[in-house]
Amino acid sequence: MKPAPFAYKKVRALDEAIALMGENLDARLLAGGQSLMATLNMRLSAPNLLIDINGIGGLDGIARNGDTIEIGALTRHVQAERSDTIARYAPLIARAMPFIGHAAIRNRGTLGGSIAFADPAAELPACLLALDGEVTAQGPKGKRSIRTSDYFKGLYETALGPQEILTAIRLPAADGNTRTGFAELARRHGDYAIVGLAASARADGKGLKDVRLAYFGVGNTPLRATKSEAALAGGDVDAAVAALDLDPHDDIQASAAVKKHLAGVLLRRVAAQLMERQP
Repeated sequence: MKPAPFAYKKVRALDEAIALMGENLDARLLAGGQSLMATLNMRLSAPNLLIDINGIGGLDGIARNGDTIEIGALTRHVQAERSDTIARYAPLIARAMPFIGHAAIRNRGTLGGSIAFADPAAELPACLLALDGEVTAQGPKGKRSIRTSDYFKGLYETALGPQEILTAIRLPAADGNTRTGFAELARRHGDYAIVGLAASARADGKGLKDVRLAYFGVGNTPLRATKSEAALAGGDVDAAVAALDLDPHDDIQASAAVKKHLAGVLLRRVAAQLMERQP
């Protein structure tokens, strides 16, 4: 199919993009376009204006600032995949990157675009939730930070206002006690995950503490399995699996019962990763 007609404007400044969004309530932002182009072609989205923000300087890059890693919204997946800073200080992101689509998608897709789109079957929103990260957004009232716990509101719905632009994500920098785990099950590599799990924890002697388990593909947003987190922190993997309180729906990929079973399979795999000593 072909997209519905739309106007196109490439901007060079955030203020210009914010102003255009205020003038055109049906406008959409274009960054990597890996999700947007598909929805346009299928006419699931029909904006009257595409605002290309790729010309705005300062919205890409990866930097460590003390105990925080900041990733600009226009940072391409491939940049994060090849980044030594990400590998060392954001190992969960490094684990997830090879699972995101295919190489061609990672060459163009942006981290900010994935977080802003908030696909419930996507890897990066779940990673952000597992790491208790923050989103930085800028709008007509200036800049603000949004905690992940407040960011995901519903199916493809976030706390971003109609004129706000996601400019960066911030994550806690990993140290020697950080433990991470990631796994997903898909019919083919690069397909949407049937079920996926991103996890982080802190080493506590021979055990774990501060366990965060963020599932994707099982609800309208990435979801934490809080009862399982407590059981896993206590060192009981079987109890963690038994405590899974997810309530997935049937979809085109699998039934709710299959998804629930696979969630337990992934929990066992990720628990083993969390318990390994990591570089």
